[in-house]
Amino acid sequence: MATYTLDPGAPDPLYLSFWRERHLCTLTTLRPDGSPHVVPVGVTYDPEARLARVITNKTSAKVGHVLAAGPDGARVAVCQVAGRRWATLEGRAHVRTEPGRVAEAERRYAERYERVPSPNPSRVVIEIEVTRALGRG
Repeated sequence: MATYTLDPGAPDPLYLSFWRERHLCTLTTLRPDGSPHVVPVGVTYDPEARLARVITNKTSAKVGHVLAAGPDGARVAVCQVAGRRWATLEGRAHVRTEPGRVAEAERRYAERYERVPSPNPSRVVIEIEVTRALGRG
């Protein structure tokens, strides 16, 4: 079986380029009963910091699932696919509400998706401490 594991802090150029293209992604969190909750999201990836970021509303189910996991964070995965190319980032997620962190996530989102997110006073960012990167960029 082929292995498609990469160093999440130093991915190859093709993989990183794929994460810079405009693609809809999915975020998988776990519900309290352990079943997966998969939703479409926009994701940005910062390999130097080993962080993936998802901006969202603080009342969303995904935020509730991350918070329910407790202070150690929730195990999550984000994924994108385009034809034969695919990429998954796995790690521990935490909900961040600090204005500077939310602003940085919004800036990165605007850069990747080529549109400024609409104002949302209830916006938070799910930061994922990336521990594993998989795929074929």
